[in-house]
Amino acid sequence: MYFKVEDLYLNDSYKMFIFRSGDISDRCGMLKGNAMSKIIAVTSGKGGTGKSTVCAGLGYTLAKQGKRTLIIELDFGLRCLDIMFGVENDITYDLGDVLSGRKSALDAVAQVPMASNLNLLCAPKTLTTVTAEQIVDICRSVKKYFEYIIIDTGAGISSHVFDIVEQANLILVVSTPDPVCIRDASLMSDEFYNRGNKSQRLIINKISKKVIGEALVNNLDEIIDKIGVQLIGVIPDDFKMTVATGKGTPIPTDSAALKAFDAISKRLGGDFVPLTVKTS
Repeated sequence: MYFKVEDLYLNDSYKMFIFRSGDISDRCGMLKGNAMSKIIAVTSGKGGTGKSTVCAGLGYTLAKQGKRTLIIELDFGLRCLDIMFGVENDITYDLGDVLSGRKSALDAVAQVPMASNLNLLCAPKTLTTVTAEQIVDICRSVKKYFEYIIIDTGAGISSHVFDIVEQANLILVVSTPDPVCIRDASLMSDEFYNRGNKSQRLIINKISKKVIGEALVNNLDEIIDKIGVQLIGVIPDDFKMTVATGKGTPIPTDSAALKAFDAISKRLGGDFVPLTVKTS
């Protein structure tokens, strides 16, 4: 089954950051001229949408495209990106060390070996209190070293998430075809709009022909209409991606999900990339 959406691109040019742990001050020079990094918040209305996988996929493909990328993980007590990137045993410091003042944000960032331009600032393993102002300060302290900053927010509708997301240049709302996810994504997006956050794009994750046109929804348009956010990409349900992120190994080049993430990353940079998705 194929879905094709024409004219799918961003009019404005966005760049992304992704945070990792480790000392990168010697490996990453400051951006030249007046180049500025952009902050992209990735969020969802409920858990289980694959939000962190989306962050991993976008960060990985941006880095492979030569973009200095930093992912900041805010799922306190539930971090997972270290496993997805195969650096679980290499994380010395995390966001908790930064918030407590024990380390600077740059000192706590770690490089991801599978993609030389990819960096990660892990969430602490324990629940930690954080404010939007603290995240803004962290972004300001490192933005001259990265072209893209991706913030992996905690899932769910809360003032904590809204306050942090308000600091981003672009909000990516992640949903699956599940009716509960669609409704929650719609409620979250409405709240963003009510707060004046109009720079939103939708990513529909875990798409397969088992749920489109048969089980849950009739077509992609139904999901887009219910959530009310412009689509920027569709990620197929891909076993190869699941295995790679579970084992912390590079995503296979023939992965359908990888190709979708690569296309979304290019759209974030302002490229025109028509969307064609083959579901299995």
